Amino acid sequence: MPNPTYERVCSGRTGHAEAIQITFDSKIVSYKEILDVFFSIHDPTTLNQQDADIGTQYRSAVFYHSDEQKAIAEQMIWELESARLWMSPIVTEIAPFEKFYAAEDYHQDYYRHNSTQPYCRVVINPKLSKFRKRYGDKLK
Repeated sequence: MPNPTYERVCSGRTGHAEAIQITFDSKIVSYKEILDVFFSIHDPTTLNQQDADIGTQYRSAVFYHSDEQKAIAEQMIWELESARLWMSPIVTEIAPFEKFYAAEDYHQDYYRHNSTQPYCRVVINPKLSKFRKRYGDKLK
């Protein structure tokens, strides 16, 4: 479905995944470092689920833009599996980037505008705290 609404994506019937698209300068931060953050702030072992959110739209996925990015993502998963950081296997999908559809304006900067909402306090705040503790030196 081209250009689905956020509500349609949330239905789990469009085939889309809730995702972010990151534009970065590889002279400042590497793709591997971005993947390190990704794998450290979510559970890559739950199929079609992140925290209390359940459905295919919540699957763990990496959409690569080049063969090099694909290889780096596959290598990272291999390294993480070898380290046995989780009890269950990693189920993160690695797929070629096709098209990115931005969510509607009301869903942009959601945390910034809704940080006192229960979901943000219970789910997002602990992830941000973990991120800041581990990667605080990378923040400006």
